[in-house]
Amino acid sequence: MIRSFLVAAFAVAFASSPEPAEAQSPPPATAFAREPAMSSVTISPDGKHVAAVISRDGQSRILSIWRTDALDEAPYLVASDPRSELQSVDFIKNDRLFVTTQQLVDFDPFSGENERSYAYRRQVLDLKGQPVRTNLRFDGLSATQQAFIGIGTVVSSLPKDPENVLVSAPGGDIYTLNLYNGRYGRVERGSTRFSSPQTDLNGEVRARQSFDFDGGAAYIALWLKHPDTGSFDEHFRWYARDREPVSVAAFTLDPNIVLVESTAGRDHSAIYEYNIRERKMGEIAFAHPIFDSSGVVLSRSQADYGEILGFGYEGERNRVYWVDEGLASLEQQARKALGVREVAVQWTDIASGDKSKFNVGDGADIAIGDWSDDRSRVIIRRSGGSVPPEYYLMADGRLRLLGRAYPELREAPLGKVRLVQYAARDGLMVPGVLTTPDPAVHGAGPYPTIITPHGGPWARDNLDWDQSGWTQYFASRGYAVLQPQFRGSQGWGQRLWRAGDREWGRAMQDDNDDGAKWLIAEGIADPKRIAIHGYSYGGYAAMMAAVRPNGIYRCAAAGAGPATIDQFKRGTFNSRFLREFQHPTADGEDPLRRVTEVSIPVLLYTGDRDTNVLPAESESFAAALRREGKSVDLKILPDMEHTLNTWTPANFAAILTSVESFLNGACGIGQAN
Repeated sequence: MIRSFLVAAFAVAFASSPEPAEAQSPPPATAFAREPAMSSVTISPDGKHVAAVISRDGQSRILSIWRTDALDEAPYLVASDPRSELQSVDFIKNDRLFVTTQQLVDFDPFSGENERSYAYRRQVLDLKGQPVRTNLRFDGLSATQQAFIGIGTVVSSLPKDPENVLVSAPGGDIYTLNLYNGRYGRVERGSTRFSSPQTDLNGEVRARQSFDFDGGAAYIALWLKHPDTGSFDEHFRWYARDREPVSVAAFTLDPNIVLVESTAGRDHSAIYEYNIRERKMGEIAFAHPIFDSSGVVLSRSQADYGEILGFGYEGERNRVYWVDEGLASLEQQARKALGVREVAVQWTDIASGDKSKFNVGDGADIAIGDWSDDRSRVIIRRSGGSVPPEYYLMADGRLRLLGRAYPELREAPLGKVRLVQYAARDGLMVPGVLTTPDPAVHGAGPYPTIITPHGGPWARDNLDWDQSGWTQYFASRGYAVLQPQFRGSQGWGQRLWRAGDREWGRAMQDDNDDGAKWLIAEGIADPKRIAIHGYSYGGYAAMMAAVRPNGIYRCAAAGAGPATIDQFKRGTFNSRFLREFQHPTADGEDPLRRVTEVSIPVLLYTGDRDTNVLPAESESFAAALRREGKSVDLKILPDMEHTLNTWTPANFAAILTSVESFLNGACGIGQAN
């Protein structure tokens, strides 16, 4: 069972992040691998309180709640049960906090099966960290199952309702829950046919999805409630094989107009107005010329409730184009006050070949993370590839530092991070995130280099802080690190994404190699000192790099990588939707079947609780390499699942130091070599 919070609210002076120790070169693994000293910073709707997840010792997380007009006074500090770990916190009402915890479990109370994984529980706390007691009991759940999930999933915080929220049960039933007297009531029944309910500005469920087949072709239908009759009707249907999703981005103040996000006919997704009565797509509400749209920001203020404040888009990092002049001005003020400088990036559109230019933050930029309903008090997050996250409260035109996520790295000689593009061998333009060492410490290069493909493969990297620590840990030790956004990467447009179809270990792999060759041509990479290190799909790419006879890499480090594509294909085939959506795209080469071709040292590591890519994948590849007399080292990390949020500081540190030892030892490309 997921344990409840243990309250440890006591009067101590609020402590900002500790000052960094004397600058070290390079910083130890523990400085990167610690629990962030501050994360998940949120402000109450009335702007009177701020809460955050903090870690003073770098090992455990606690909740801190303090008044915005008295930041120097004692906060309430709330510790979770030793068997659970605080993950995130959000204000859901002025004096109610929504928190999520995770805990190692060895069984699933819903299936009754043993499962060595992590489970998540959601609770509500008051301003003193006390759990809010409710009578909530979802239909069909036992007391153990209810305690396991807490209050379920929040469907709507009901900003206009001072006491209630909407929550959903595992079966899809939706309930109102009073956060003050604990009463609840079911307002919508779940359905085996419909899922993904979305509420409008008044908390009424106005959109939902269904999954079905048309002549054997799988599709997802988007259903909208008619503003006059109240009936649900199908309005959009997108087929899995086409991979052009349509979704509701936001409801507007007009019950007949909804904002819809779609990629249909475009390389980048855009947001459109849609007329429900006429079943007609209207004007484009927002489209970025280079990047995908990613949602709509609406006002919670009673003065302009529901008005559009901004549109999100997936730029060099997640960004918002502010329509609201006040928030746009606040962002610019914060950018200037925190010394953000901009540099120009020359860009070639991947689909059209058109050339353009846009500005990005030089090493860091700011983002508005949260704000009071009246927008008088704002949480600012400053971060970037070269700057670990810092959190500020902006009020009355003044900025107040709340804390730093990695205080020990404040004076560290971290690398410079920039967005680049290079041409693959077939001419496709491939984005990349490049981190180069501080030349004042490590000289002008060329440098030993690590190619680091991301997981997924339907994922991407950006110019924000790398939570894994991999890029800057190695840059601080003199390595250049390239994160290639190889074909098949998602979030850079349809052209790049679809170019990876059925190219596992083939053209997708070529893009990584071509990135290494580009670095050599640019004088950045030492051609005799290049390694590859990836995790998940990136681990597969590292395994494939070891079997390809290209002579580029001196060694390969693969974390939790599938040794064959079979496991991935089985997982996607077993899902009726993924069978058409992703399964046909996963085809290519299998490292395990080509172990005889491996000619470089290999390091493998994985977590013993990984249920995504089973440890057996790394174990089978290691066993095959050993049978062939190849150089291989395998590390099984304890209590580690697949995703980063399950990694302990010890897991993070073990990965960093193991890869570093491998590069210095069997690989032989470290600075000491």
